[in-house]
Amino acid sequence: MQLVQGFSRQRDVSFVRVSLGYWRGMVQHGRPLKQVQSPPPPDYVIAQSVEPQPILEVAKAAGLAPSELDLYGQFKAKVRLNVLERLRDAPTGRLVVVTGITPTSLGEGKSTTTVGLSQALGAHLNQRVFTCLRQPSQGPTFGIKGGAAGGGYAQVIPMEEFNLHLTGDLHAITAANNLLAAAIDARVFHESTQSDEALYRRLTAKGFSPIMLKRLQKLGIEKTDPKSLTPEEQRRFARLDIDPETIAIRRVLDTNDRFLRSVRIGLAPTERGYERLTGFDITVASEIMAILALATSLADMRERFGRIVVGHQRGTGLPITADDLGITGALTALMKDAIMPNLMQTLEATPVFVHAGPFANIAHGNSSVLADQIALKLVGADGYVITEAGFGADIGFEKFMHIKYRAAGTAPRVAVLVVTLRALAMHGAGAGVRAGAESNMVRHIENIRKFGVRCVVALNRFKDDTDAELATVIDVARRAGACDAVVASHFEHGGKGAVALAEAVVRACTASTDAQHDVPRLLYSLDMPLEEKVRIIACEVYRAARVEWTAEARRKLEKLEQLGYEKLPVCMAKTQYSFSDDPEKKGAPEGFVLPIRDIRLSAGAGFVYPLVGEIQTIPGLPTRPAFYDIDVDVETGQILGLS
Repeated sequence: MQLVQGFSRQRDVSFVRVSLGYWRGMVQHGRPLKQVQSPPPPDYVIAQSVEPQPILEVAKAAGLAPSELDLYGQFKAKVRLNVLERLRDAPTGRLVVVTGITPTSLGEGKSTTTVGLSQALGAHLNQRVFTCLRQPSQGPTFGIKGGAAGGGYAQVIPMEEFNLHLTGDLHAITAANNLLAAAIDARVFHESTQSDEALYRRLTAKGFSPIMLKRLQKLGIEKTDPKSLTPEEQRRFARLDIDPETIAIRRVLDTNDRFLRSVRIGLAPTERGYERLTGFDITVASEIMAILALATSLADMRERFGRIVVGHQRGTGLPITADDLGITGALTALMKDAIMPNLMQTLEATPVFVHAGPFANIAHGNSSVLADQIALKLVGADGYVITEAGFGADIGFEKFMHIKYRAAGTAPRVAVLVVTLRALAMHGAGAGVRAGAESNMVRHIENIRKFGVRCVVALNRFKDDTDAELATVIDVARRAGACDAVVASHFEHGGKGAVALAEAVVRACTASTDAQHDVPRLLYSLDMPLEEKVRIIACEVYRAARVEWTAEARRKLEKLEQLGYEKLPVCMAKTQYSFSDDPEKKGAPEGFVLPIRDIRLSAGAGFVYPLVGEIQTIPGLPTRPAFYDIDVDVETGQILGLS
């Protein structure tokens, strides 16, 4: 510690440049667990039994300079984006994406497997490794799922901070989204209650701000003095004339609250009769969240914010953007710290980036491009970055390839497919594990291989699983095209229980490439019409017979293409519990009709998202929420019951 703490901000960057090879050559890339209990105690008990390494030590071992960190206490820090400039010419590591089969409601342990695999690679095989995870939403944390830091002896710590406020990124997203929503309604209100002259006078009372000059340029008005505009130019500048029926931005909060799905606003007498039916989404469904996860720099994030379409103009139908509203700079100010990835650690002291948290059933379901990019440079050519894609491979992995891969430019070497016997039994519909493996698991393996990515099946072992059933699944997986299938017991044993899985991943990453089968590829090109992109996902990935559009969805589809958004990728919003739109259709259904009831635009994030069936954009609390088990020891201040 003393070796680096005394360096100045100018000198410590040079120190890291000189010493990077030394640290990578001499430092153990983790700290194996000294002992485990059998059976494992509750997750929070395990997490609190391991003293985290000071985050400065974790950062040092990973090759980060102190000047590249903003500390948030002893055990977490934000990593400044200037590290990418320092590592610009450094080689890039091997990217591994962890996905899963169609899950049960409790999940199949993707995050646990992601963490366990990283612990095995770093603390047991001494490979350079970084884990990249999403930040969990407090909605599921207090609702049905509990925490998302992994589980058992494969967790991110401090898990309480991981699962709750962390460094405030989700709060920043909530604030930015709701500022945007408030600005839209305020603008509509002020335009409806003021004359052209009064509106223009108040907007330009302090002169033209830079964002206002940008709007003038968009309108083709080449003037910089507010007094020089003609009355007609003043009107065009001041009146956005947003049609309230087209407002696309809903307010958000990071809580499961079914009663906010549909609300009427503007009921106070001060709003002079401006009422509107709207609603809330969960924070992780916000376009601000999607932009955070896909941005490649602060400048890129700001540019994406400016492209957000907030609604359409009356009469012309032209899109009105956040730039037109003049709010882009303010959104960026609220989000300037959130764009920096959060550095944490696993139970075995391997480094973790926790950044962004879009749901995969609503948004694109992957952690940030920036976290992956920084991690890939830090691990070097022979290192590994383990990132996670949400829910099953039909959702998270498909979106990883078609959306995140396009934004980042880095394809995964291998996809790890997490499988459990309990899920396979459910998908076997009474016919048992083999039937579930031969339908659901095989379908996911086939889909991964369609993208030209090698697949390693990770059998996440539960205590009651039998060797015979596990052997059956391994046989089915290998015959279906997986390059390997391995039983892993990281929940019970930590990284030691995932060593065989880690070795399989290393073999798959380093094996010679079959140019015909192992070259990453996409299922559709951006030049295809939006309708064809939707059809390809529905028919090639889900195995639907056809897509059926409602009249309203088709009208919106045609409008998007008329406005020039036809070249965007597609982010399907659908249930995570089935390949179809019906969560009760288990196994591997095919030949069904996939209904598209709506299609929406995320111009800033850079995709359109069709709504398949009745997908909810804010969950509700169950009868017995997880918050019943969460408490604080008032003597020690420790949080209890997070799992």
